[in-house]
Amino acid sequence: MTRFAKLLVSTAILATTAFSAHAEDFRLGLITPPPHIWTKAAEAFGTELAEKSDGAHSVSVFPARQLGNEAEMLQQLQTGALDMAFMTVAEVSNRVPDLGAFYAPYMAKDIEHAGRILRSDVAASLLEPLPGQVGVVGVGYGMAGLRQIVSRGDVDSADDLSGLKLRITPFAPILDFYNALGAAPTPMPLPAVYDALANGQVDAIDMDAELIWVLKYYEHADTILQSDHMMFPMVGLVSAKVWSQLSEEDRAMIRELMAKHVDTTIDSYIAKEANWLKQIEATGKTYTKVDASFFGDAIEKWNAIWSEKASSLDDLRSVAKDTE
Repeated sequence: MTRFAKLLVSTAILATTAFSAHAEDFRLGLITPPPHIWTKAAEAFGTELAEKSDGAHSVSVFPARQLGNEAEMLQQLQTGALDMAFMTVAEVSNRVPDLGAFYAPYMAKDIEHAGRILRSDVAASLLEPLPGQVGVVGVGYGMAGLRQIVSRGDVDSADDLSGLKLRITPFAPILDFYNALGAAPTPMPLPAVYDALANGQVDAIDMDAELIWVLKYYEHADTILQSDHMMFPMVGLVSAKVWSQLSEEDRAMIRELMAKHVDTTIDSYIAKEANWLKQIEATGKTYTKVDASFFGDAIEKWNAIWSEKASSLDDLRSVAKDTE
Protein backbone atom coordinates (compact mmCIF):
# COMPACT_ATOMS: atom_id res chain seq x y z
CA MET A 1 0.00 0.00 0.00
CA THR A 2 1.36 3.40 -0.93
CA ARG A 3 2.01 6.04 1.70
CA PHE A 4 -0.83 8.12 0.26
CA ALA A 5 -3.25 5.19 0.40
CA LYS A 6 -2.28 4.48 3.99
CA LEU A 7 -2.96 8.11 4.84
CA LEU A 8 -6.41 7.91 3.28
CA VAL A 9 -7.24 4.74 5.24
CA SER A 10 -5.99 6.26 8.52
CA THR A 11 -8.01 9.41 7.91
CA ALA A 12 -11.14 7.38 7.18
CA ILE A 13 -10.68 5.32 10.36
CA LEU A 14 -10.21 8.43 12.46
CA ALA A 15 -13.26 10.08 10.93
CA THR A 16 -15.37 6.99 11.48
CA THR A 17 -14.18 6.67 15.08
CA ALA A 18 -14.92 10.32 15.81
CA PHE A 19 -18.40 10.07 14.29
CA SER A 20 -19.14 6.84 16.15
CA ALA A 21 -18.13 8.34 19.49
CA HIS A 22 -20.32 11.33 18.79
CA ALA A 23 -23.31 9.45 17.41
CA GLU A 24 -23.29 6.31 19.52
CA ASP A 25 -22.19 7.38 23.00
CA PHE A 26 -24.35 10.38 23.78
CA ARG A 27 -23.52 12.66 26.68
CA LEU A 28 -26.47 13.91 28.72
CA GLY A 29 -26.07 16.67 31.29
CA LEU A 30 -28.16 17.71 34.30
CA ILE A 31 -27.80 19.99 37.30
CA THR A 32 -29.59 17.60 39.65
CA PRO A 33 -27.71 15.31 42.06
CA PRO A 34 -27.48 11.54 41.47
CA PRO A 35 -30.43 10.55 43.73
CA HIS A 36 -32.78 13.05 42.10
CA ILE A 37 -35.81 11.88 40.11
CA TRP A 38 -34.59 13.65 36.97
CA THR A 39 -31.20 11.93 37.16
CA LYS A 40 -32.81 8.54 37.65
CA ALA A 41 -35.06 9.18 34.65
CA ALA A 42 -32.02 10.10 32.53
CA GLU A 43 -30.28 6.87 33.53
CA ALA A 44 -33.40 4.84 32.73
CA PHE A 45 -33.60 6.54 29.32
CA GLY A 46 -29.98 5.59 28.61
CA THR A 47 -30.56 1.99 29.62
CA GLU A 48 -33.63 1.60 27.42
CA LEU A 49 -31.98 3.34 24.46
CA ALA A 50 -29.11 0.87 24.64
CA GLU A 51 -31.57 -2.03 24.78
CA LYS A 52 -33.82 -0.84 21.96
CA SER A 53 -30.85 -0.02 19.70
CA ASP A 54 -29.25 -3.44 20.40
CA GLY A 55 -26.23 -1.70 21.86
CA ALA A 56 -25.68 0.66 18.95
CA HIS A 57 -26.35 3.68 21.18
CA SER A 58 -25.49 4.44 24.77
CA VAL A 59 -25.90 7.44 27.05
CA SER A 60 -23.38 8.69 29.59
CA VAL A 61 -25.21 10.72 32.24
CA PHE A 62 -23.41 13.63 33.91
CA PRO A 63 -25.42 14.88 36.93
CA ALA A 64 -24.71 17.59 39.51
CA ARG A 65 -23.43 20.25 37.09
CA GLN A 66 -20.43 18.17 36.03
CA LEU A 67 -20.66 19.76 32.59
CA GLY A 68 -21.48 23.25 33.87
CA ASN A 69 -24.56 25.15 34.92
CA GLU A 70 -27.66 25.12 32.73
CA ALA A 71 -26.69 28.26 30.81
CA GLU A 72 -23.34 26.68 29.99
CA MET A 73 -24.90 23.36 29.03
CA LEU A 74 -27.39 25.12 26.78
CA GLN A 75 -24.50 26.79 24.97
CA GLN A 76 -22.85 23.39 24.58
CA LEU A 77 -26.06 21.99 23.12
CA GLN A 78 -26.16 24.85 20.63
CA THR A 79 -22.64 24.11 19.39
CA GLY A 80 -23.05 20.33 19.44
CA ALA A 81 -20.42 19.91 22.16
CA LEU A 82 -23.14 18.35 24.33
CA ASP A 83 -25.63 15.90 22.89
CA MET A 84 -28.55 15.95 25.31
CA ALA A 85 -29.82 17.46 28.55
CA PHE A 86 -32.72 17.26 30.96
CA MET A 87 -33.07 20.93 31.80
CA THR A 88 -35.41 23.24 33.64
CA VAL A 89 -37.78 25.08 31.34
CA ALA A 90 -36.67 28.05 33.42
CA GLU A 91 -33.29 28.26 31.67
CA VAL A 92 -34.82 27.88 28.21
CA SER A 93 -37.40 30.56 29.04
CA ASN A 94 -34.54 33.04 29.43
CA ARG A 95 -34.17 32.73 25.64
CA VAL A 96 -37.77 31.92 24.71
CA PRO A 97 -40.09 34.15 26.80
CA ASP A 98 -43.21 32.26 25.71
CA LEU A 99 -42.08 29.39 27.94
CA GLY A 100 -42.14 31.78 30.89
CA ALA A 101 -45.92 31.50 30.83
CA PHE A 102 -45.65 28.14 32.61
CA TYR A 103 -44.64 30.01 35.75
CA ALA A 104 -47.82 32.04 36.10
CA PRO A 105 -48.52 32.01 39.86
CA TYR A 106 -51.28 29.57 40.77
CA MET A 107 -51.93 28.55 37.16
CA ALA A 108 -51.81 24.98 38.47
CA LYS A 109 -54.24 24.25 41.28
CA ASP A 110 -52.20 21.28 42.51
CA ILE A 111 -49.49 18.86 41.39
CA GLU A 112 -51.89 16.69 39.35
CA HIS A 113 -53.24 19.76 37.55
CA ALA A 114 -49.67 20.81 36.70
CA GLY A 115 -49.17 17.44 35.04
CA ARG A 116 -52.28 17.83 32.93
CA ILE A 117 -51.16 21.26 31.73
CA LEU A 118 -47.72 19.94 30.74
CA ARG A 119 -49.26 17.03 28.84
CA SER A 120 -51.50 19.30 26.76
CA ASP A 121 -51.23 19.94 23.03
CA VAL A 122 -50.69 23.65 23.70
CA ALA A 123 -47.68 22.87 25.89
CA ALA A 124 -46.27 20.56 23.23
CA SER A 125 -46.67 23.25 20.56
CA LEU A 126 -44.38 25.58 22.52
CA LEU A 127 -41.47 23.22 21.84
CA GLU A 128 -41.82 23.42 18.06
CA PRO A 129 -39.90 26.71 17.55
CA LEU A 130 -36.91 25.67 19.70
CA PRO A 131 -34.64 24.38 16.89
CA GLY A 132 -34.80 27.71 15.09
CA GLN A 133 -34.83 29.92 18.18
CA VAL A 134 -32.36 28.16 20.45
CA GLY A 135 -30.67 25.43 18.43
CA VAL A 136 -32.17 22.55 20.42
CA VAL A 137 -34.91 19.99 19.85
CA GLY A 138 -37.42 19.67 22.69
CA VAL A 139 -38.89 16.18 22.88
CA GLY A 140 -41.19 16.45 25.90
CA TYR A 141 -41.82 17.73 29.40
CA GLY A 142 -41.21 16.48 32.88
CA MET A 143 -41.38 18.46 36.08
CA ALA A 144 -40.32 18.91 39.67
CA GLY A 145 -42.75 19.64 42.45
CA LEU A 146 -44.62 22.84 43.09
CA ARG A 147 -42.62 25.67 44.66
CA GLN A 148 -42.52 26.28 48.41
CA ILE A 149 -40.72 28.84 50.62
CA VAL A 150 -38.27 28.02 53.40
CA SER A 151 -37.24 30.84 55.75
CA ARG A 152 -34.67 31.22 58.52
CA GLY A 153 -37.04 33.55 60.37
CA ASP A 154 -40.72 33.73 61.21
CA VAL A 155 -43.07 34.48 58.32
CA ASP A 156 -46.61 35.39 59.26
CA SER A 157 -47.44 37.49 56.21
CA ALA A 158 -45.99 38.44 52.85
CA ASP A 159 -44.69 41.62 54.49
CA ASP A 160 -42.25 39.44 56.44
CA LEU A 161 -40.60 38.49 53.13
CA SER A 162 -40.00 42.12 52.21
CA GLY A 163 -36.30 42.83 51.83
CA LEU A 164 -35.24 39.24 52.56
CA LYS A 165 -32.43 37.76 50.51
CA LEU A 166 -34.38 34.89 48.98
CA ARG A 167 -32.60 32.29 46.86
CA ILE A 168 -34.13 31.68 43.45
CA THR A 169 -33.34 29.78 40.29
CA PRO A 170 -31.92 32.41 37.91
CA PHE A 171 -34.72 33.07 35.45
CA ALA A 172 -36.92 36.04 34.69
CA PRO A 173 -40.43 34.87 35.72
CA ILE A 174 -39.49 34.03 39.29
CA LEU A 175 -37.27 37.12 39.55
CA ASP A 176 -40.26 39.27 38.57
CA PHE A 177 -42.49 37.49 41.09
CA TYR A 178 -40.26 38.10 44.08
CA ASN A 179 -39.44 41.64 42.98
CA ALA A 180 -43.18 42.30 42.90
CA LEU A 181 -43.38 40.87 46.40
CA GLY A 182 -40.68 43.24 47.65
CA ALA A 183 -38.15 40.53 48.47
CA ALA A 184 -34.51 40.62 47.36
CA PRO A 185 -34.36 37.63 44.98
CA THR A 186 -30.86 36.17 44.94
CA PRO A 187 -29.92 33.78 42.09
CA MET A 188 -27.78 30.93 43.36
CA PRO A 189 -26.75 27.50 42.01
CA LEU A 190 -28.27 24.49 43.74
CA PRO A 191 -25.04 23.10 45.29
CA ALA A 192 -24.47 26.37 47.18
CA VAL A 193 -27.93 26.59 48.72
CA TYR A 194 -27.51 24.45 51.86
CA ASP A 195 -24.46 26.32 53.14
CA ALA A 196 -25.90 29.69 52.14
CA LEU A 197 -29.01 29.04 54.21
CA ALA A 198 -26.96 27.66 57.09
CA ASN A 199 -24.62 30.64 57.35
CA GLY A 200 -27.18 33.35 56.65
CA GLN A 201 -25.91 34.29 53.22
CA VAL A 202 -29.57 34.05 52.25
CA ASP A 203 -32.60 34.50 54.51
CA ALA A 204 -34.97 32.22 52.62
CA ILE A 205 -35.18 29.95 49.59
CA ASP A 206 -37.70 29.09 46.89
CA MET A 207 -37.59 25.31 46.52
CA ASP A 208 -39.62 22.16 45.80
CA ALA A 209 -40.59 19.66 48.48
CA GLU A 210 -38.29 16.90 47.24
CA LEU A 211 -35.14 18.93 47.76
CA ILE A 212 -36.37 20.57 50.95
CA TRP A 213 -36.69 17.07 52.38
CA VAL A 214 -33.96 15.03 50.67
CA LEU A 215 -31.24 17.70 50.92
CA LYS A 216 -32.45 18.70 54.40
CA TYR A 217 -32.85 22.41 53.81
CA TYR A 218 -35.41 22.39 56.61
CA GLU A 219 -32.56 21.90 59.10
CA HIS A 220 -31.70 25.59 58.90
CA ALA A 221 -35.26 26.87 58.72
CA ASP A 222 -37.65 28.32 61.24
CA THR A 223 -40.62 28.48 58.86
CA ILE A 224 -41.77 26.43 55.89
CA LEU A 225 -44.57 27.90 53.81
CA GLN A 226 -46.46 25.36 51.75
CA SER A 227 -47.51 27.86 49.12
CA ASP A 228 -47.59 25.71 45.94
CA HIS A 229 -47.28 29.00 44.09
CA MET A 230 -45.68 27.83 40.83
CA MET A 231 -45.14 24.70 38.82
CA PHE A 232 -41.57 23.88 37.77
CA PRO A 233 -41.38 22.13 34.40
CA MET A 234 -38.41 20.28 32.93
CA VAL A 235 -37.73 19.58 29.26
CA GLY A 236 -35.78 16.85 27.49
CA LEU A 237 -33.46 18.43 24.92
CA VAL A 238 -31.25 17.22 22.09
CA SER A 239 -28.72 19.41 20.32
CA ALA A 240 -30.16 20.43 16.94
CA LYS A 241 -26.71 19.90 15.40
CA VAL A 242 -26.56 16.37 16.75
CA TRP A 243 -30.17 15.79 15.71
CA SER A 244 -29.40 16.77 12.12
CA GLN A 245 -26.78 13.99 11.91
CA LEU A 246 -29.14 11.23 13.05
CA SER A 247 -31.12 8.94 10.81
CA GLU A 248 -34.89 9.24 10.80
CA GLU A 249 -35.07 5.89 12.56
CA ASP A 250 -32.74 7.04 15.34
CA ARG A 251 -34.57 10.33 15.71
CA ALA A 252 -37.87 8.51 16.14
CA MET A 253 -36.41 6.11 18.69
CA ILE A 254 -34.70 8.83 20.73
CA ARG A 255 -37.77 11.07 20.63
CA GLU A 256 -40.07 8.27 21.79
CA LEU A 257 -37.83 7.04 24.60
CA MET A 258 -36.69 10.41 25.92
CA ALA A 259 -40.25 11.74 25.89
CA LYS A 260 -41.35 8.61 27.77
CA HIS A 261 -38.76 8.98 30.51
CA VAL A 262 -39.10 12.72 31.08
CA ASP A 263 -42.86 12.15 31.29
CA THR A 264 -42.37 9.54 34.04
CA THR A 265 -41.08 12.31 36.30
CA ILE A 266 -44.55 13.85 36.28
CA ASP A 267 -46.06 10.66 37.68
CA SER A 268 -43.23 10.38 40.22
CA TYR A 269 -43.91 13.81 41.67
CA ILE A 270 -47.65 13.27 41.69
CA ALA A 271 -47.10 10.06 43.66
CA LYS A 272 -44.47 11.35 46.09
CA GLU A 273 -45.04 15.04 46.74
CA ALA A 274 -47.74 14.69 49.40
CA ASN A 275 -45.54 12.37 51.47
CA TRP A 276 -42.54 14.71 51.26
CA LEU A 277 -44.71 17.55 52.50
CA LYS A 278 -45.98 15.41 55.40
CA GLN A 279 -42.41 14.55 56.36
CA ILE A 280 -41.39 18.20 56.25
CA GLU A 281 -44.39 19.17 58.37
CA ALA A 282 -43.43 16.49 60.91
CA THR A 283 -39.97 18.04 61.49
CA GLY A 284 -41.50 20.37 64.08
CA LYS A 285 -40.66 23.54 62.18
CA THR A 286 -43.37 26.17 61.89
CA TYR A 287 -45.34 24.87 58.92
CA THR A 288 -47.98 27.08 57.35
CA LYS A 289 -50.20 26.48 54.33
CA VAL A 290 -50.97 29.62 52.34
CA ASP A 291 -52.82 30.39 49.11
CA ALA A 292 -52.83 33.13 46.47
CA SER A 293 -54.31 35.66 48.87
CA PHE A 294 -51.12 35.51 50.96
CA PHE A 295 -49.14 37.22 48.18
CA GLY A 296 -51.37 40.29 47.92
CA ASP A 297 -50.99 42.22 44.66
CA ALA A 298 -47.71 40.53 43.66
CA ILE A 299 -49.59 38.06 41.46
CA GLU A 300 -51.48 40.85 39.68
CA LYS A 301 -48.19 42.66 39.09
CA TRP A 302 -46.62 39.50 37.68
CA ASN A 303 -49.57 38.97 35.35
CA ALA A 304 -49.27 42.53 34.04
CA ILE A 305 -45.58 42.03 33.24
CA TRP A 306 -45.93 38.63 31.59
CA SER A 307 -49.04 39.42 29.60
CA GLU A 308 -46.67 41.61 27.59
CA LYS A 309 -43.72 39.18 27.53
CA ALA A 310 -45.39 35.84 26.75
CA SER A 311 -47.94 35.59 23.95
CA SER A 312 -48.66 32.01 25.06
CA LEU A 313 -49.99 33.04 28.48
CA ASP A 314 -53.67 33.24 27.48
CA ASP A 315 -53.50 29.89 25.68
CA LEU A 316 -51.97 28.16 28.68
CA ARG A 317 -54.52 29.76 30.98
CA SER A 318 -57.27 28.34 28.77
CA VAL A 319 -55.68 24.91 29.01
CA ALA A 320 -55.42 25.29 32.77
CA LYS A 321 -59.11 26.16 33.00
CA ASP A 322 -60.13 23.29 30.73
CA THR A 323 -58.10 20.75 32.72
CA GLU A 324 -59.07 21.75 36.27
